[in-house]
Amino acid sequence: MHSGSVIADKEKRWVTLTSLWAAVFITAFKIMVGLLTGSLGILAEAAHSGLDLVAALVTFLAIRISSKPPDQEHLYGHGKIENLSALFETVLLLITCVWIFYEASHRLLSHEEKVEVTAWSFIVMSTSVVVDYSRSRALSKAAKKHNSQALEADALHFETDIWSSLTVILGLICVVIGKRFPSLAFLSYADTWAAIAVALIVVWVSVRLGMRTIHGLLDTAPEGMEEKIKSIVEALPGVVDCHHVRVRSSGPQIFVDIHILVNGNQSLSKAHALTEDIEQAIQLISPGADVTVHPEPESETRSEGSESKSLF
Repeated sequence: MHSGSVIADKEKRWVTLTSLWAAVFITAFKIMVGLLTGSLGILAEAAHSGLDLVAALVTFLAIRISSKPPDQEHLYGHGKIENLSALFETVLLLITCVWIFYEASHRLLSHEEKVEVTAWSFIVMSTSVVVDYSRSRALSKAAKKHNSQALEADALHFETDIWSSLTVILGLICVVIGKRFPSLAFLSYADTWAAIAVALIVVWVSVRLGMRTIHGLLDTAPEGMEEKIKSIVEALPGVVDCHHVRVRSSGPQIFVDIHILVNGNQSLSKAHALTEDIEQAIQLISPGADVTVHPEPESETRSEGSESKSLF
């Protein structure tokens, strides 16, 4: 393996591993404080941090497993493992959100006030904001450096957690105000409403993640990729036409299969050199793509078209 690839792999593993441990710490911290204080908002945030935990674990495993070379049973590699893990993650999180909505509606209808806001409530949420911010920046930096969609998605999870944590902090502040000022007693339910807001955020992120996962499992081509490939290939000298473009993804790996028309009288070495130029051009818009080019002689294609027309 190239030394640059080894260094990049180590960097990606390190940033995902540290993010995984950070997610474990902050999720456990939130669960403990949420149970002690009875704050549904903090428990909802613990569930949201569970999203970061699972996402970090999926990313870590994806980098380890998806990078394995193809074998006799997996000719296109192991990228689909990442899609399957993300689908499981989405279903689990949606079930968690159903519980949050149920518990929140029960508290609102029964007018129960179970929240005990303590200093630990604000400490855990403030700690969450600091940790999530640092991990989001580290993952975003690594994603741009290594052009990794998996790291980019993981950074998005931590970034979303920052905003939901701030929402819960606002809810806890409202609870304190509601208890100190009887005329503002309705603010005592702000924690429950904050939990609902967090659950809505988690549902939104989960649905987006689930749709991307389903598209990956169904081999849906990345939006606009076909047009970009056709345009960049036909702009190369020696290419008469580019057609029958097929694009699919397997985890972070993109597979591109295209047919081109070229001068049928040129030498085989020239045709081969042209296909290498095409591969390099496509990898400029899709780094690391596995590209297969099928050259077709222009003269034969046109003569076949003329013969077929003469039959009518």
